[in-house]
Amino acid sequence: MKERFLELRDKYPEFVYEDFEVIDNDICYKVKYTFKISELEFNPIITIYKKDITNENVDKEYLNYLFFQYGLFDLASYYKLTCSKKIVVKPMYINEEECEFFKKVLYNGLGEYFYKNEIDLSYEDFLEFEVKSDKKYELPEFTEEYVGNLIPIGGGKDSIVSMELLNKYYDVNKLFMLERNLYPENKAGYNSIYEAGYKINNIVTFKNDLDLRMIELNKQGYLNGHIPISSIISMSSFIMAYLTNRKYICLSNEASANEGNFNGLKVNHQYSKSYEYEKDFFDYSTKYLNPNINYFSLLRGLNEYEIVQYLLKYKNYLPIFRSCNRGTKENKWCNHCSKCLYVYIMLYPYLTSEELNMIFDHDLLDDTSLEEDFLGLVLEDRLKPFECVGTRIEINFSLQEALRNKEDRPYLLKLYSEKYNNMEIDKEKVISFWNNENNIPEKYLGLFGDINER
Repeated sequence: MKERFLELRDKYPEFVYEDFEVIDNDICYKVKYTFKISELEFNPIITIYKKDITNENVDKEYLNYLFFQYGLFDLASYYKLTCSKKIVVKPMYINEEECEFFKKVLYNGLGEYFYKNEIDLSYEDFLEFEVKSDKKYELPEFTEEYVGNLIPIGGGKDSIVSMELLNKYYDVNKLFMLERNLYPENKAGYNSIYEAGYKINNIVTFKNDLDLRMIELNKQGYLNGHIPISSIISMSSFIMAYLTNRKYICLSNEASANEGNFNGLKVNHQYSKSYEYEKDFFDYSTKYLNPNINYFSLLRGLNEYEIVQYLLKYKNYLPIFRSCNRGTKENKWCNHCSKCLYVYIMLYPYLTSEELNMIFDHDLLDDTSLEEDFLGLVLEDRLKPFECVGTRIEINFSLQEALRNKEDRPYLLKLYSEKYNNMEIDKEKVISFWNNENNIPEKYLGLFGDINER
């Protein structure tokens, strides 16, 4: 892997953000991007349907600027093919501070990609930007009123909890869906929206058609790996917040997303869900995009244990919610991956066997094939699975709760009790957790009852 990386980085020293073209018709905005790596060219397309737009005073020049900015986030999907030494930006001007922001997003957001491709690059040696345009854009005076919430929905437990917590603002809520052509329709996302009582006119979509030539290049030996997808969600949702006059973009990323995958290495599968990224994007968007739109995570103060407890108040979602990436195409849990096992562990102490069987097709804690995944979730000296999972403290706490509350000892729980149940955990710090490192607006702190005082 390392040799292939060095070969590609030498052969393709520059990645070029060449241009973007906006097609504006009665039905939609369609934006075609052009990215180049030498003779390789990629043309992803985004589509926004005008039926979703409620802003009656769209500034077309400003919207074009937002479309340009989106390309800087979306290029990660194609840049990863060669990990070129330089990114050349041609359509518009960005300054050194903006370049540094995007360098940091890529460097930290590609941490898993670096690890799996055996790439060892310091931040200084990673990447430089060259801006070949002097076309500067000055932000306008933003005089329009922004109200209500835009809530990105993924179909998992977190966005469901956010929807329910924000239910009192039903009339000014919009539900945001990112649609990508590489992935099937997000049935779990739509099902959870409808279960919450929203209608089709409450949903706004942002369609991202990736250039499928990158898939062919992956098959030919070009580099592949995880990208900071939540950074793409942040910019796409920001565009939709502007087009719908929403004041708040309410993400559903919890405190647990801040924990990395391996002790001693700065590798975090969830980097673009972390507070570090959230704060950086908030600062960036306030200065360079629109200071009247507030991007934050509603659940940042909570841990995974508490989010599960909220979900258990709304058991009507249990047959609907999905968090398994492998099972996405068929809208199901695959029951064979670390993400399925993780969610099973977090629910296990609090649901009956019948309720668990309604969600999963067998007892995952009795599945011997999941032992390595289990140890990765539990043990601090193991590589934490590259999935959006909680902290090891929360996972161990849930297993200890299972030992206290349940008589059954399926294989993995028995193994844990006999060999690995050695983490001392302060129960109160788990069940009464509150992370003060958050950007939650004061008006929303009351949604959590008295938990924000702990």
